[in-house]
Parts: sequence; C-alpha cells; structure tokens
Amino acid sequence: MKLYISRFILGALFLFTQLISAQNLSKNHFKVKGNCEMCKTRIEGAAKKAGAKTAVYSVDLQTLTLETDNVSTDEILKKVAEAGHDNEKFKASNETYESLPGCCLYERDLQPSATSTEAHAHHAKKENEFYVRGNCASCKARIEKAAKAAGADSADWNAEKQTVSLHFDASKTSSDKILKAIADAGHDNEKYKTSDAVYNGLPGCCLYDRDFSFGEANPKVHYEEEVKHEDHKESTVQSNNEAHSKHEKDIEGVVVTGSKAATSLSKKEAGLVFNIDKKELLKAACCNLSESFETNATVDVSFSNAVTGTKQLKMLGLDQKYTSLTKEQLPEIRGLASAYGLNFIPGRWIESIQLTKGGSTVTNGYESITGQINTELLKNAKTPETSLNLFSDFNGRAEANITSVSPINEKWSQTFLLHGNGTFGNTDMNDDGFLDRPKGTQINAAYLLNYNDLEKSGFGSHFGINFIRDERTAGQTDFDKKLAQDKQYAYGVGIDISRFQVWNKTGYVFKGKPYQSIGWMNQYVYHQQDSFFGLRNYAGKQHTYYSNLIFESILGNTNHKYKAGASFLYDGYEETYLTNDIKRNEIVPGIFAEYTLTGLKYTLVAGTRVDFHNLAGTQFTPRVNFKYDFTPQTILRLSAGRGFRTANIFAESQQYFASNRTINILPNGGNIYGLKPEIAWNYGASLQQEFKLFGRKSSIIADFFRTDFQDQVLVDLDRSPQQLTFYNLEGKSFANSFQTQWDFMPFKNFEVRMAYKYYDVQADYIDGRREIPFMAKHRGFVNLAYSTNKNDNGGFWSFDTTLNWVGKQRLPDMSGNPEEFQLPAYSNSYAVLNAQISKNFNKKLRAYVGGENLTSYYQKNAIIDFKNPFGNYFDGGMIYAPIMKANFYVGLDVTF
Repeated sequence: MKLYISRFILGALFLFTQLISAQNLSKNHFKVKGNCEMCKTRIEGAAKKAGAKTAVYSVDLQTLTLETDNVSTDEILKKVAEAGHDNEKFKASNETYESLPGCCLYERDLQPSATSTEAHAHHAKKENEFYVRGNCASCKARIEKAAKAAGADSADWNAEKQTVSLHFDASKTSSDKILKAIADAGHDNEKYKTSDAVYNGLPGCCLYDRDFSFGEANPKVHYEEEVKHEDHKESTVQSNNEAHSKHEKDIEGVVVTGSKAATSLSKKEAGLVFNIDKKELLKAACCNLSESFETNATVDVSFSNAVTGTKQLKMLGLDQKYTSLTKEQLPEIRGLASAYGLNFIPGRWIESIQLTKGGSTVTNGYESITGQINTELLKNAKTPETSLNLFSDFNGRAEANITSVSPINEKWSQTFLLHGNGTFGNTDMNDDGFLDRPKGTQINAAYLLNYNDLEKSGFGSHFGINFIRDERTAGQTDFDKKLAQDKQYAYGVGIDISRFQVWNKTGYVFKGKPYQSIGWMNQYVYHQQDSFFGLRNYAGKQHTYYSNLIFESILGNTNHKYKAGASFLYDGYEETYLTNDIKRNEIVPGIFAEYTLTGLKYTLVAGTRVDFHNLAGTQFTPRVNFKYDFTPQTILRLSAGRGFRTANIFAESQQYFASNRTINILPNGGNIYGLKPEIAWNYGASLQQEFKLFGRKSSIIADFFRTDFQDQVLVDLDRSPQQLTFYNLEGKSFANSFQTQWDFMPFKNFEVRMAYKYYDVQADYIDGRREIPFMAKHRGFVNLAYSTNKNDNGGFWSFDTTLNWVGKQRLPDMSGNPEEFQLPAYSNSYAVLNAQISKNFNKKLRAYVGGENLTSYYQKNAIIDFKNPFGNYFDGGMIYAPIMKANFYVGLDVTF
C-alpha cells in the first residue's frame, strides 16, 4: 500500500513537472510600461480580468508574460492600456495616465503599434484622498485607526470608492507616513503594498481582492456589516489592528519580524493551519506552553505522571513525540527535552502559535507525523514596551515575567525576556502522602535581536539566545532532599535541568524580485538533565546543531512557486540509566524541494525530501497538500505525507520511571537502542464552511485524519505490571481521528466554540491487537467567551470558561498484581471545567482571577501501592485524569 502511494506521489510530481514545461512553451512576452509594485498589481489585475490565464509583470524587464486560452493577447493588452499602462500595441489615454498615482507616472517613450484606446473611467480624487483596498466595516475601523495612529487628525474610508480622505497637520506627519501605516495594518494602497504574511492574517471577511485596479469597484465589498467603531468587537478591531500594525517581511523559513494572525483558521494555507495569538492565550492561566491549549479543541493536554506532575500534548490521537514542536521555526521540544520541554516556554513570552494538523511542509524537516506546533516569541513593537506579569495560585505556586520589546533605530529592535517561577507548598489533595506536583524553581532568560532592512537592501536577520535552569523535587511529602539518596527513608524524585541555546536566521530578498529570496537558519542546543526516581538514576546530555538553507523563487510566474534547499542535523546523546551508559551520534544531511501551484480556486503544495541518516539509513519523505475553494466560504483540503523519527525511549518514557517497572528492550537489529526508526504515513481531509447565523459570522470545520505506521517502537505496559517493554512493531498500528468544530457568535461580544472528537487508535502488540492505553475514544469541548464594550479609557471585562469532557479510556492490564493493586479495564468518563474573569482597567493595567478543574474531579487511585513505594507493586505512571482538585489563581499584568 505504501509503495503504491509513494509511486502515485512521485508520478504526480513528474506530471506537474511536465505540465510546467508545457506551459512555459506557450508563454507570450510583451513590453509594458510601469514603475513599481502598484503598477505590477494594476497590470496583472487588468490582464487577468481581461481573461489571461496567468499574468506576471517584471518591473525590471518592463515585460508582461501572459498565458491565454480563448482570449486574444490584443484584447488583454488593450485592457492593460485602459488601466493606464502603455504597451507595445496600445497606448493609454492622457486622462488615464495622469490619474495614476505619482509613483506610477512612468516615462512614456514606448511607441505602440496601434491607436490609443479610451481609458477606464477612474474616480476623480480630491486632495489628500488616496486609494485604499478593503471590504467591510472591520476594514474601515482598521484603516482609520492606523491612519490616526500615524498622526492623521481624522480619516474617513469609503468602501464604495475604495478611498480614504485624510486631514492632517503637514508639520507633524505626511500622507506617505500615514499610507505606510495603513499598509502595515494590512491594506494595499496606491503608494504601499502590505506584505503577504500580514494580508493572509486578516480575518476572512477582510481578505479583499488584490487584483482589481485602483479606481475600479471592489468586487468583494460587503459593507452591510457596518458597525460603529467604538462598539466594534475588540477581538476584531483592537486585536487585529495591533497584530497587523507591525510591518512584517517573511522570507521562507526566516520570519525577521512580524506578528501572526488573530486566532483563526487560515483560509489561504493549503494545509489545515490554526493561528493562535496573544489574546487567545490570555483566556486562561497559560503559564507555559503546556497550558496554552486549554481553549483549543485540537490539542489534548493531560498529566502523564502522578509523582513528577508532567504534562504531555496529544494530537490526532497520538503522543506528543509524533508532533513536530518548534520555536521560531527551529526544532525545540525533542530528544532529552521531550518530557519537560513544554515548561520551558513561558506563556507571557509567546506572541503567536501556528498549529498545523497533518503533514507539514518538507522545508521544516522529516519528524512531523501528526502535525507541527510552532511558537513565535515576542519581538515586535513600534515604540518601547515593557510588561510585568505576576501570578500566584492558592497552593503555593508563584511566577513573574518581565518582557521588554523596543526599537533601537529604524532597522534594529531588541527583546529582553525574563521568567522566574517557584512552587513552594506541599500540595497533597488526595492525602496519599505524595506531592500532587513537584516543588522547585526555574530561572529562564532570553535575548532577541532583530535587523530589518528588507525594503531597501533586502537583508534581514534575527538572533536569539536562551538559558534555562530548572530544579524540581517530588515524591513523598516527608522526603528530605538534603539527605543522601542512599540514606533516604522516604521516596523522592529529583530533576535538575540546564539548557542553553543560541540561534540565528538571516534572509535576503532579491532586488526587484519580491518573489525570490534565500534564508539560512542555524541553531545550537545544549541540554543536560540529572535526575533520580527513588533509587534509580537517569542522566543525559544532548548537543544539537541544526542548519537549514532555503531558496524560494518562481517558475515563469507567481502561480508557479518553488522552494529548494538543504539541511543538516547533528544530535549527540550521552545517557546513563542505572549502571548502563548509552552513547550515540546522529548525523543527518538532507535535501528537499517543494512546488506550489496556485489557481483561481485551488492551491497545490507538493514536496519531497531525502535525508541521509547515518543510523537509520536513507529516508524518502514526500508530502502533498491540496486546497480547493468551492466558494470563498466553502473550502476543501486534502493531504498525504510520510514522516520518520528516531525514538528516544528513555527520555520519552520518564513518566513511567517513578514505579517498580524494569526496562526491557527487545532488539530488532536497529542501530538505536537495538531498535529501528519509526516511520508513518498520514492522510487527511477537511471541509470548512462559513455562513451567517443571527446575522453574524459562523463557521464549521470537520476533518478526518488517519495515521498508518510502517515501523513503530511500541511501549508495552500490558506485558507485565513490573516491566516497561520496548519493541518494534510487527503488524499494523493506526490512528483514526475525526473532529468537528463549530464557532459562532449568538450575540455581540459573545463567542461560542464547540467541538467533538472521536479517536480509534490500535496496535498489534506481541500478544494481539489492542487499543492504545490512556486514549479516550470520545471527547467533547465547549468554550464560551464574553467581553463588555470598552469604556473611554480602554477598559473592559472579559469572562471565559472551558469545559472538557473525556470519555472512558482503556487502562493497562494489571492482572499480574494482587487484586488491591489492579486497575479496572476502563476508566470512568469525567469532565473538567476551567474559568477566568479578567478586568482591563485601561490599556496598561489588567487583573485576573480564575479556577482550574472547578468540577474537582481527580483520580483517586493515582499512585498504586503508595504506602510501599520501594515495593514490587508501586506505580505512579498509570494516570488517566487530573490528580489535583479545584485550584484557584490570581494575576496582574502591567505595561509601562
């Protein structure tokens, strides 16, 4: 089956290559006069509107390249002239030429072979009136706010005319400065064009047509949604305006500066990509990345150990290790960081999160099987901004965050990030004598430096450095960490982690070719862990160097884009478990290529990479994503792809170390712990539908994904309650995931998000096919969010609550234990309720109070044989539900 799929994908790539070659043979090139990017947009838009299949204009070469079917090139060039641009066959009328913006007034030295044509009737503009593209009332609010922030005394955007009328004091600002700010906010205008990244981040209703000429009617205007700016929902105007008012230039793989879209499902991406911004993260406590998905239905978050209190993510019914977790598009939580890495990215440091379900792009590596979660750190500010966050819960946990983002000059900006947390109380809510969560401290500091001169020189660069020191103690409440390990009478766990990383991303956009760029990313990571679990020791060191070089350009025109590049990954591991020393070096050079075909209603992204792994052999990784827009409101997506990874069985299974289980590895001739690498295929389909409900925007998204493992390292908890057994799959292992989510707004300022998930995850173990343990087949999710209108000081209230319902889960077979130390075959279903109330007093001061697990449901038998932790039956890893009852917290945010 896998062979047929692989051949199919290769055949499809070959077919597309032939298609490109054939299309390149039919291109026609014509001389057309123009000056700038606005000219390019106007020329290409006029050509496509006249019937051109594709059109790409080169400002440098002064040529228009056309592909046509049933329309003559003469007819197209005539329309280009009517839009204001002289060409080798037709000349624009003087009236049309003179109505062009000043930056578009080219030298009229081209002699057409035919007579002049009548121009399109452009709107006659008044002084300080400028063309600005937009669709709706949200656009109007965003445009006008950006204009006023740039110094305009007043601004009035007209949807029908697609113009903004400005009134300003010329001694304080200028039209150029104001129009630049409007473009930075996401709206093309006659002098400046917004970046693709900012445009793509606009809400769906604001995605205006970028092809129609200035002065023509906007075909997508839907201004019936108009509301007064002061009453417009804060998440639509305030959040989006702030998110997109920072100019972003995006070189593939190298985001130099920028802020991602407001919380939404991206309609432009071929893959299923959710954008989560800072505002969404403020709906919950969100002290670190593991808590950043409490209001998100796609990711499941669960405790995986009753002794260490660690949390793990699951996506598409599979463990966190099958999801690529990156920071700034660089590999982050992997290897020895797998168990505790989610705690190393503080929530207040996060600017945005991009969550991709299913196979991600091949440019980001080979390890993604179920998807990718990328975190972007704070690094954007027009003016210096320093924020302080203080947090404390009622059970002895406290933390503080200081973030400072500031421009140094026109091209340079910097970010200081500092985080400290401590857990000091002995929390034992179920009275079993064990801490429900570890005590300890963390110090986390980072510095980011950004250089952005993409508009002029074409160069941009981002540098980052991060240091973490984390110390945790867990176990029985009377454990004394001052005593030597061999003198302890109580069971204890100690985990000390030091982590250092430095990275750089540098990019260059070729002059006169905004579609062509090159980016180079490099990162070094050192990670050290020293830990003990009772009388067992585990220690590890990891050195990782990663490099990725990406070149992006077009094939003929911008409908045919490609990326190509090379990567290199080095992982050096040194591990000690009990008396066993295990060392290995993984060296992985790789090459990749990806092709994007864009049509009027569809986008196809097909790519492949080949990686030469010194221990796992040569690995071929193809991936395909396809999007088809039946209408702007109905979108179908299909995906298929392969991924592989090497299993770090010790680091990834630490949740089972606080037990009596001995590790048993059944080797299969592989070079990594005697095991072969994990290889899986993932296939997916989704349907997105937007519609109006109660006169307001509503959307439903349904998706189905299947993951088939070709090779897998199984973690067998059923073979014996006293063993943790690892071996390679012989047979089938699969995960079926279905999710449907409904987002709607029943009335103003009140958002509802509902979801249902179904998982079917099974594997062929040594003694037969079984469901994977700790995975509920059925899950439900409801999130409610309400905010009041802003007052004159920018103050408002927010109310958020989330209910997660988790169905019954299969539990590991413990029948080998005495009856009192056994688990039932299945757990009970349960529900967890979280809620938060926050008050923004103004734009600079916010206070919040909240509660987690307000239903107070907790697993009563969280630790098996807790009275005898050094005995044969002790086990702290059999966790299927929360281990703490209701917990309350308070917090304060201050911006200076």
